[in-house]
Amino acid sequence: MATRGSLGGLARATADAATVLDASGRDLVMIETVGVGQDEVDIVRLADVTIVILVPGMGDDVQTIKAGIMEIADIFVINKSDREGAERVEREIRAMQSLSTRHDRWTPPIVKTVASEGVGTQELAEVIAGYEAYLKKENLVLKKNVENWQERLVEMLRDAMLEKARAQMDGGSLERYAAEIAEHKRDPYSLVEEIVGALRNT
Repeated sequence: MATRGSLGGLARATADAATVLDASGRDLVMIETVGVGQDEVDIVRLADVTIVILVPGMGDDVQTIKAGIMEIADIFVINKSDREGAERVEREIRAMQSLSTRHDRWTPPIVKTVASEGVGTQELAEVIAGYEAYLKKENLVLKKNVENWQERLVEMLRDAMLEKARAQMDGGSLERYAAEIAEHKRDPYSLVEEIVGALRNT
């Protein structure tokens, strides 16, 4: 799904689709994000397990990876690990890990794979199962889900309120408000308060 301008690296409908699949009884739902940056880490608030995949020699040196990506990984995978530079990527990940400790005291393992040959996939499956077992052992499953739903509820409320506000400003109101602000006839802060007040009364 294209993000269509949505910040966070995920389309707004991705979480809804995952919820529907989960409710339909799917045991496993996989979500792939591509090319996310430091501010595009919404996947961590949706997925139970977040895997960051790096490829040596493709600009994925850990020193160049934004902090947000390093912080969300539950598991690191170095794919195409038969390429030159895989060992260096692993060393850099371990060096970064030594600088910080996660609040759940989990140290993300590093798995080397060659996906085109099926190398390392069994080990990756075992590591995923190990992390899930760790969450259950430490009673972190419910806590993580509650935290994730808190974030999602805020996002859903924000989107619903925005849509309601946009609906009230049909017929050129938004353009008129913008023009009044641009001409210094109104200030944006009191205008926003006025719009929010109008929403409360509907």
